[in-house]
Amino acid sequence: MGDTLRDQARAWLEQDPDPRTREELRRLLDDGDDAALADRFGSRLEFGTAGLRGELGAGPNRMNRVTVMRAAAGVAAWLGGRGTVVVGFDARHRSADFARDTAEVLTGAGCTVLLMPGPLPTPVLAHTVRARGADAGIMVTASHNPPRDNGYKVYVGGSGPDAGSQIVPPADTEISAAIDAAGPVDRLPLGADWTVLDGRVVDDYLGAICALPTGRDRDVEITYTPLHGVGTRTLLHAFAWAGFPSPRVVMEQGEPDPDFPTVEFPNPEEPGALDLALVTGRDHHSDLILANDPDADRLAVAVPGHGLLTGDEVGGLIAEHVLDATTGGDRVVATTIVSAGLLPKIAADHGVRCAETLTGFKWLVRAAGPGERLVFAYEEAIGYCVGGDSGRPVADKDGIGAALAVAAIAARAKRQGRTLLDLLDDQARRYGLHTTGQVAVRTPGVEVMAETMAALRADPPEDFGVFAVDAVEDFAGGREGLPPTDALRYRLRGPVEGRIILRPSGTEPKLKAYIEVVTPVDNDITTVRAEAKGHLTHLEESVRRLFPAG
Repeated sequence: MGDTLRDQARAWLEQDPDPRTREELRRLLDDGDDAALADRFGSRLEFGTAGLRGELGAGPNRMNRVTVMRAAAGVAAWLGGRGTVVVGFDARHRSADFARDTAEVLTGAGCTVLLMPGPLPTPVLAHTVRARGADAGIMVTASHNPPRDNGYKVYVGGSGPDAGSQIVPPADTEISAAIDAAGPVDRLPLGADWTVLDGRVVDDYLGAICALPTGRDRDVEITYTPLHGVGTRTLLHAFAWAGFPSPRVVMEQGEPDPDFPTVEFPNPEEPGALDLALVTGRDHHSDLILANDPDADRLAVAVPGHGLLTGDEVGGLIAEHVLDATTGGDRVVATTIVSAGLLPKIAADHGVRCAETLTGFKWLVRAAGPGERLVFAYEEAIGYCVGGDSGRPVADKDGIGAALAVAAIAARAKRQGRTLLDLLDDQARRYGLHTTGQVAVRTPGVEVMAETMAALRADPPEDFGVFAVDAVEDFAGGREGLPPTDALRYRLRGPVEGRIILRPSGTEPKLKAYIEVVTPVDNDITTVRAEAKGHLTHLEESVRRLFPAG
């Protein structure tokens, strides 16, 4: 085993163009560190619908120049060595290098490459693929992963409604097979005749999102953090173009920094990630706090004195805003099987259809049927795609377009002497209080996770504490037109209506539970919220008891 690993490492050294990873491998070989070699060469990063994502370093199980060049060769082969590809990148470690390697491989294979002018938000790349009529797009980013990671996302092009959206099967398996057939990267033909786009790509994006419905109210004071990512410049320009006051940027986090020095984990949903923003917002009496993740495709919203709103709460607010501002019986909104049950009620109230998809925006943006027009989609993981009667600027989640929508909602509420919290209370009174939470139970390994799901199907639980299981919906064989996925949804009957969705994590050996309770509001809203929180806590504890951590 050790000799095989060392042979693989030496073969990698022969093709690796990067002095950093070559030095890393030489050191491991000289030290005889077979465990480290096994970690890098015992498996490889798998290319899927989310592309590639992993830790930086040498070997096929790491993100590095060889991995990226092979991925670019796979995309080029998938395109048949022709067509136009837009390549974007964020400000993470090695992102610019990986984007340049991609451009060299694609042009060497015969493709036309349009390279973004610098580190920019992912939604700008997604918009540019559509606006330029490109055949594909590639974004080098690891979104909100830790500093040591990077990734590679592929978008489809064309002229249809899906242009600028993430790939779906079978494109992922076709690209993966082409990657496997790519051969050593030192034998790939490389080109140098790509085009570096100018700042007009950002202007085009800004013009598109500023055409979204934002009303006329503009009086709102906002504190903003990009969490050391690439969102600041584009978001500030968006607010200026739309006529909003310039948000106050959290000074310590305002500039791109791939080490993310002020946060343990650059995800705005993580505990502590917004501490600096909350302090800044309080000190400057802001009405609202907005945060993007490092590639600015997601948006977190917090209210001073209250804290972070959930993705479901923000999704409900934006949905009503969009549906109030748009017209037509062809409108459709979309959410996922793990998000709250609120959006279908809002949609019914506005006389439009609500589609339900699997998790991920690659599915959400494809939710409209023939003759339908998708005007809004969201998932609970703080991702939002905002549209209007003029269309959808981005066929993916967009943290900057969503920020404009939330600013508009808050400004209108402020003129009326109200806040986002008052609007949430209004929704609770109309549709019932939808309270959601998550539990992640770590298992000893992927095999145990699969065994756990199999055991749940063979012997379904009859209850979760005082909540009886009323019905079980299994998505493994596909359901209501959805592709098959390993998920179970339990409809619960108890003190109030409840629901639990269980599915394995796609990236870690964890079983994830998405929990919701729906409480009628027939008395004081504060009392109802406290009762709902108690029910949610009871279900969270029941899930943990049923599936003790491994």
